[in-house]
Amino acid sequence: MHAQAPMFRLRLSLLGIAVLPWVVLAACAPADDGGEMGGSPGAAIMSVPTPPPAEEGALAALNSSPRHGEWVDIALPGSDTPIRTWAVYPERSDDAPVVIVTMEIYGLTDWIRSVADQMAAEGFVALAPDLLSGMGPNGGGTAAMADRDAAVAAVRTLTPDETMRRLDAVRAYALTIPAATDQIGIVGFCWGGGTSFAYAVHQPALGAAVVYYGTSPAEGAAYGAINAPVLGLYGGADQRVNATIPTAQTAMSGLGKTYEVDIYDGAGHGFLRAQEAQEGANMRATDQAWPRTVNFFREHLGS
Repeated sequence: MHAQAPMFRLRLSLLGIAVLPWVVLAACAPADDGGEMGGSPGAAIMSVPTPPPAEEGALAALNSSPRHGEWVDIALPGSDTPIRTWAVYPERSDDAPVVIVTMEIYGLTDWIRSVADQMAAEGFVALAPDLLSGMGPNGGGTAAMADRDAAVAAVRTLTPDETMRRLDAVRAYALTIPAATDQIGIVGFCWGGGTSFAYAVHQPALGAAVVYYGTSPAEGAAYGAINAPVLGLYGGADQRVNATIPTAQTAMSGLGKTYEVDIYDGAGHGFLRAQEAQEGANMRATDQAWPRTVNFFREHLGS
């Protein structure tokens, strides 16, 4: 793996105003022969990625999606119970990078599946594993739980080692997908955000990690194992999580590793799911964070 140049950036989004440098508004230059403009016709605009729906619109978005989504059972070594996973494929004519979409503490919900669908809309194969597979009644997963509280309680029994083992199984499956490249990233939310950061520590072959409002690894020494670039996206009104950012900043900067941080003023925890909350701050954060996510993966995994 080639060495990466040290990179660290902290950006505060104030009053919901942000410059999006990856949006190409014009792509033309004078031609060498003088007079005519270069560039191909109609190539002047690059669209801004569309965010996934808020929680209340998730099921409708899934039902109306034109993309191919399917349930797959991923073998878990040492277990008779597979990892139930929602897989969504992009509509493209070539192989695509893979993004593992890691659930919140509420388990594999329709909202997480809708995030995977939107990730596929941006050109990635998206895999959203139910990391509670086999932990519910009668060997079921999230869908077998009595309610959200039961899912939360089950997630809290997952050990870090078991969580990493399950994610490794999903990654191994991703490498067997004929329509996928060998470039694999991970994105997670809330509990899954912290899990995504932890997976970057655990899996040296990971291509990129995006952390949505998840806590950072507590031990500074753990960061030495990270090879993947990490992007952290946080709400400004989420100090429980944000108090863990400085440890990551110090460690990653000191080791010359890539850790980009965006903190969105006024946004709360879970802003991508709860887009209507925080008097507009969550929506502003969503509109800025999702393009950052997509373009970060395009930069580091390929497009």
